[in-house]
Amino acid sequence: MKEYQSLSHTSWDCKYHVVFIPKRGKKLLFGKLRKHIGEVLHDLANRKESAIVEGHWMLDHIHMCISIPPKYSVSHVVGFIKGKMR
Repeated sequence: MKEYQSLSHTSWDCKYHVVFIPKRGKKLLFGKLRKHIGEVLHDLANRKESAIVEGHWMLDHIHMCISIPPKYSVSHVVGFIKGKMR
């Protein structure tokens, strides 16, 4: 049985597969920042009441499975995370 999360009037289980490619700083992502970037991404997701379920680094992009509550749009949360990563 799935474990649903709940808000005041809803029960939900919304998970999205998101892939994004950083425009600048590709070398920085795989240097010293790589150790800390996971913590930063989790912190940014928590600010929007979201959670990163799973994440993978590739050579030039990032895969994330992120759980976002229905009161936020996917573009709003991902835009927030990408905007703070600059």
